[in-house]
This record gives sequence, C-alpha cells and structure tokens, in this order.
Amino acid sequence: MPCGRQESGAAAPARYVVGVDVGSTEVKCHVYDRAAAVRGSGWRKVESLYPHPGWVELDPEVLWSQFVGVIKEAVQAAGLHMRQIAGLGISTQRATFITWHKRTGKPFHNFISWQDLRSAELVNSWNKSLLLKVVHVIFTVLHFLTGNDRYLAPSFLTFSTQQTSMKLSWVFKNIHEAEEAAKKNNCCFGTVDTWLLYRLTKGSVYATDYSNASATGVFEPFTKCWNPTLCNLLSIPMSIYPPVKDTSFNFGSADSEIFGVPIPIMAVVADQQSAMFGECCFHPGDVKLTMGTGGFWNVNTGEHLFASRRDLFTNVDETAKMARSIVDSQGVCFVPGFQVSVNDPYLCASFMGLKPSTTRSHLVRAILESVAFRNKQLYDTIVKKVRIPLQTIRADGGVSNNSFVMQMTSDLINKKIEKPANADMSSLGAAFLAGLASGFWTDKEQLKKLRRIEAVFEPQKDLEEYKPAMDTWLQAMRRSPCW
Repeated sequence: MPCGRQESGAAAPARYVVGVDVGSTEVKCHVYDRAAAVRGSGWRKVESLYPHPGWVELDPEVLWSQFVGVIKEAVQAAGLHMRQIAGLGISTQRATFITWHKRTGKPFHNFISWQDLRSAELVNSWNKSLLLKVVHVIFTVLHFLTGNDRYLAPSFLTFSTQQTSMKLSWVFKNIHEAEEAAKKNNCCFGTVDTWLLYRLTKGSVYATDYSNASATGVFEPFTKCWNPTLCNLLSIPMSIYPPVKDTSFNFGSADSEIFGVPIPIMAVVADQQSAMFGECCFHPGDVKLTMGTGGFWNVNTGEHLFASRRDLFTNVDETAKMARSIVDSQGVCFVPGFQVSVNDPYLCASFMGLKPSTTRSHLVRAILESVAFRNKQLYDTIVKKVRIPLQTIRADGGVSNNSFVMQMTSDLINKKIEKPANADMSSLGAAFLAGLASGFWTDKEQLKKLRRIEAVFEPQKDLEEYKPAMDTWLQAMRRSPCW
C-alpha cells in the first residue's frame, strides 16, 4: 500500500470518503472521490450459519474480520493511504442483532439474522393471545379519544419473525447467561452497526442511530425512544439498549491499531435508509425501490409520521432474455416466502401450476413476474396509505439490473422509474452521510448534482394486459400459507 508520505512544502494529499455496506449476502466497500466516483472497492461474501432448521446466524468474529478486510482492500485498490480517508460511513442490514457482556465484551450468542425463524412459535402464541387483544382495545380507545397517531400502531400491533423484539424475548427465555447479565445490568444489545462501532472504538463508543433503532420493532418513532410498554410486555429489560444518535454524526474514530491511523466514523445507517439517501430522495413524495435480498419500497413523507396497517443464474441479462423468449409463464406461478406481509412465519417459497410442458424459461419468467407483481401490490398499498403525491421513483439493488422486471414494474404501476448508474446505493448513501458530517461535501444540493442515471423505464403496456397473469398469481398466493 502506498505510504503517502508528504514532503515538506508539498500540497496536502487528496481526501476521500469510504462507504461500507454490510448486507445480508455481501460486505462491500467503496472509496469515493469528491465527484462520487468509485476509486477502489473491496468485497466479501457473508457467511451465514444454519445451526437448526429455520435458524440463521452470523459469526461475529468472521463478520468483523470481513468488515476490516474489505476496507483495507478498497483503500489499497484505490492506491491510497489510510490517512487520506476523511470519513467512514457504515450501512448495515437491519434487525440483525447480538447481545454481549458489558464488562468483558464477550457475546452471549452469534448474530441472530433478520431472516431467522426461531421465534415462530412465540410469534404465533402472542398474536393469538388474549393479552394482545386487550392491548388492541386499549389503544383503539386512546386513538379514538385523542386522534393521536401515536396510539394507532399499537391498536393493530401484530408480531412477526423478522422483528427483533420477539427474537430478543427468545434470547432471554433460552440463554441463561444473557438473562443473568441483564439482571445485573451487564448485558448490551446491539444491531450490526452498534457492534461494529463498539469493536472499531475498542469499546469506548456504545451507540446506534435512529434508522437502525427504528427497524427493531422496539423503538417508538413518535417519542424517539425505546418502547418501555413493549419491553415490559415481553419482559425485556430496558437497561440493555444503546443510546440513539443522529445518523450523520461524529461517532468518534476507529482505533489506530486497526487501520494504522484513527479514521473518523461519521455515519452509521440502516441499509434501506442509506440507499434512499444515496438516491437523493430528499423531498416529500420521492420514492426508492430496492430489489435485492428482499423487495423494499421507501417513501419520503417529509416531517409527517404515518402509522399504517397493513443461485439459479449469475447473469441478469440472461434471465431477462429467457423471460422475453416466451409469451407468458404458461400458468406457472412463483410464490416468494415473504413471511411478514401475510403474517405467516411458516410460509415458504413455492412453484405452482407446473406441467409436463413447463420449461426452464417458464420457471424463470414466473420468478421475475412475481417480483413485479409484488412491487405492484406494495405500490398500491403506499398510494392508499400514504396520502402524499408520489414524485420520482428510483430503483436500486441487484434485481434492478434486470430490464424485464424493471419494465414490467413500470407498466404495472404506470410510472416512470429511474435506475442509477451505480446500483450500490447503500454504500453511496453511507458515504454521502459521512461526507456531509465531515465537510467533504457541503450540502444536499451538491449531492444531487453528483447523481448519474443509467436508464429510465417508462410504461409501454396497459395494466389490463397483465390482469390474467396477476389474477392467477394472487390465486396461488391464497393457496400457499401455513405450509
């Protein structure tokens, strides 16, 4: 790695910002210059563990090693020295968490992933309980009397396996060491960002940000604090939670033993919010659609909070070509396993309508159509619930590289969709936030000028042309729960 030594009287070396995205399948790092161009990158595959059926874990030491490794690799690939890094921004997968001993720093268990299903029985039990029905009634009355949306969400509260709350309750019911430490105020809880901050600063910084806290299901967005009512309900001690800071904030510096010099940590952010910032969705009505490990729609609602109810192919172009090579999926439907949306923790992905004439192309098209159909469902929900005129829609994530899915989604929602030149929006968003906090970039207006659009998809077909296929898919959806 270049040592970057500066001779007397020479101009100061150029400065750069690092954005790291700790996702569900990959840990990626990019080094950005002032034009937001990538100067160097690093990459590692996330190694998930499956100790029991339905359990999904991550080894904290392996994840830490991968995190440090990708940063060193990216800076070296850029031909830079660590002292040229003006700030580090960290984007992380949401709701994956760990607990550890406050005094020793030793974890009580591996990271429990947001995809983990170990709390399924607990979730079902709570959702059918009389106590939860009583909670619904109490908060329904409070909402009726006050009109305050703060009481609306608890009035129809249901638990899911993807929320941190139920899995955290499971930890204290099943891991004795964690339970005992919590009783003595010696247990720390942290999502991925909190754990990385703790390790980067050798234990001197214990914190999270609002975007990561809000994804746990234990944080109250109206009061901006951890929810004592829910914690009492689930017997989770309030003492375990970290302080919540602003997303773009000086969290301190990485210990100099890790990278050779102290690097300022200027932002930690949840991946979806980070991608939204990277897309420059700064105005009310701006929409971000991410299609990666999951499908996520995010809407900028301005200052208003809303409470609402409710490896097959490596070449993306190849799948798009296969889908277009046939007129339809011949009645074959693919049902993705999105447990949260249908409140069924046992729902699994499945194909329906298979026939002797079904080919690989039909299967591929069915999978891609399911993504677009699901996008349509979520878009319709947003339009109905969020009473804000939707403006620009910007897509990112690996699936956004599939032109078939992008075009079909545009047709179904009858809206123009922009695809950026750089699909790694979580890394860029974290870098943008870190760059603003460190003064590397001046304001959001400057960031908007750095956006680069690779493609724009505009509606080409009428929604009615898709109606038969979508009706068949919805029928398959109705037959898939409770597997």
